[in-house]
Amino acid sequence: MPTPPAEIIKELKRLRDQVHYHNRRYYVDDRPEISDAEFDKLFDRLVEIEKKFPELITPDSPTHRVGAPPSKKFSSVPHRIPMLSLQKVTTFEEFEAFDKRVREGLEITDDVEYFSEPKMDGLAVELVFRKGIFELGLTRGDGTVGENITPNLRTIRSIPLRLSDKAAERYPLLEVRGEVIMRRSEFQKLNEILQANNQEPLANPRNGAAGSLRQLDSSITASRPLIFYAYGISDTKLTYLDTQQKVMEFLKVEGFIVNDMGHLYQAAKLVDNGFEALVKKRSSLDYDIDGMVVKVNRFEHQEILGQISRAPRWAVAWKFAAEQAETVIEDIEFSIGRTGVITPIAKFKPVHVSGVTVSNASLHNEDVVKTLDVRAGDTVVVRRAGEVIPEVVDVIFEKRPANSKAVKFPTKCPSCSEPVVRPEGEAAHRCLNFSCPAQVEGRLVHFASKGGLDIEGLGEKLSRQLIHAGLVKNPADLFFLKKEQLLELEGFADKKAENLIGAIDKARNAELPKFIAALGIIGVGETASKLLAQELEEFEKLMNATHDKLINIPGVGPVIAANIVGFFGDKAHRRMIDKMKKGGVDFTPYRKIAASSKLKGKSFVITGTLSKPRPHFKKLIEDNGGKVTGTVSAKTDYLLCGLEPGSKLDDAKKLGVKIIGEEELSGLLK
Repeated sequence: MPTPPAEIIKELKRLRDQVHYHNRRYYVDDRPEISDAEFDKLFDRLVEIEKKFPELITPDSPTHRVGAPPSKKFSSVPHRIPMLSLQKVTTFEEFEAFDKRVREGLEITDDVEYFSEPKMDGLAVELVFRKGIFELGLTRGDGTVGENITPNLRTIRSIPLRLSDKAAERYPLLEVRGEVIMRRSEFQKLNEILQANNQEPLANPRNGAAGSLRQLDSSITASRPLIFYAYGISDTKLTYLDTQQKVMEFLKVEGFIVNDMGHLYQAAKLVDNGFEALVKKRSSLDYDIDGMVVKVNRFEHQEILGQISRAPRWAVAWKFAAEQAETVIEDIEFSIGRTGVITPIAKFKPVHVSGVTVSNASLHNEDVVKTLDVRAGDTVVVRRAGEVIPEVVDVIFEKRPANSKAVKFPTKCPSCSEPVVRPEGEAAHRCLNFSCPAQVEGRLVHFASKGGLDIEGLGEKLSRQLIHAGLVKNPADLFFLKKEQLLELEGFADKKAENLIGAIDKARNAELPKFIAALGIIGVGETASKLLAQELEEFEKLMNATHDKLINIPGVGPVIAANIVGFFGDKAHRRMIDKMKKGGVDFTPYRKIAASSKLKGKSFVITGTLSKPRPHFKKLIEDNGGKVTGTVSAKTDYLLCGLEPGSKLDDAKKLGVKIIGEEELSGLLK
């Protein structure tokens, strides 16, 4: 292999710089300086040199834009900092309540600065830059773990493959987050091309963007008109970037597209004006949005507010009112869930609502059906609540057929033919047969889901197959499955059978909160399961807990307590758990770290950049009996101070508050 001459290396660098520059002028700034033919000449020369000297190819080379060889599948990669979902509001009154919670959390009465921008309807991704070079790209996934779609993201020309030298030096690790979208005009053109080639058109721009990004062949992604809009960074502890507004300005300078409708508001009441203005602009935009994201501007405030479960306390998605459409109900069917609840489902003529075609909606229960007075054959108004869940909101009685009949709820379960009851005080009808096939299937799907034991490969289709084959009658039967039994089923070969048995073996040793959540006790999800495990520690204690004991656990009210007692009071549930134990399920006690009282009665305020994120030190202080507040006052005992502190340091000095660092805090805990 010939050694590259010095002049070739110099030319290569010049070409890459020029291609990067003109890419930005064309795709980001929308101000091209050269013709397409001139750009192609530069690019072709770059490709020619890299083919001759492949050892000179670097991760940030513009030639990666054309796509890579097809991959077999996407690998899973954890996010260093979770990508949280957002709480939603739909009215100014709800936003005011959010603002009130923010000010209470910050312990202030003054107005709070908010930064807002349109909530774009695309696919959220994270871009990881190391030493200024784009190294890794992930989907949001479940917020904790995403899919590695780096080759596909490299093909999007609005994503810089490298940052400026100054940014690379200042931020050796930078994680940029944003939304990949497809503009409406480009989506229309793409569908015309697909139809001209006798291919299935895409449903809507969001599905088009998501589907394009999840192509195993990145050359297909490269052919799609995708755009990346940056909306923030993961780490709020970076030098010089202490507000959302500064982050957006920085990202724009670094060559990212940011939404030009981002706006800083000095008070909550002004955000309302911005939302109303956005509602009016919505139809004129060339991309889909479903509301406005509003964030507390100052990162210092964001850290104080923290998060709940999977959502931050410092941001909300203010959603638009749902769009509506008219259609005709063709039938009303009844679905049986894992808890035995029988739900009426309206099946109607497919209709386009908020960018998606829908054909059915839950009618929830008998009371809702009677209140709406909805019947098969009715013309109804349908909307997507929160832009997601279809629902029937009104019946147009003038168009009702003369022969229509009121809905009658079944007296026997459609799945098992056992009697259906409506317990006193409940809105739902229920099938009480624990062995009802529909319930067994629902419980099994939930048991194996990500919210349960996360048994890879065991979804709805396979659950139904195992039940119909008579191999599984309840989740406990999973732990007795044999490879030989699976090989007799359609679609199973050695590898698939081994993978499922391996996934089930792994599930035997899941942590206690996962087992509690997997049982599917009504009202007991992931958060409640963790609270129960932390408080009671042992599964046996949960099984035998009284109602009085349970309602004294924070976060467990009387209804959930009654559901837990009722669940474990059922003999069928007890038999199922006994069988799990015989199947090798390890109900290991949950070990919680005992909090000390070394800081009891002491009040702390935290400022500046520390060795770890502030929530780490907040938890450390609180676990040892201390209290962390957001404002320095005469009642503050200690100011925990890091590098580049803010005005809190001056306040502490004026009030004579003791100022300590991380070493002094460690000393207090010894």
